[in-house]
Amino acid sequence: MEKNVVLEKAFAFALRIVKLCRYLMEVKKEFVLSKELLVSGTGVGKHVKSAVFAENRWILTGSR
Repeated sequence: MEKNVVLEKAFAFALRIVKLCRYLMEVKKEFVLSKELLVSGTGVGKHVKSAVFAENRWILTGSR
């Protein structure tokens, strides 16, 4: 499989989000915001991955 820049950037972004969430939880004692940030920030990678590996446009969008 060839190199996918968008997938790599999404993965790097998710890693930065995880590190930020750890910082917020451990140093700043912020739990609610960090959990929401973790879900939203890593969700970007999930959507990019599903778009990259979708078999066709219909599966990706759910429409014809």
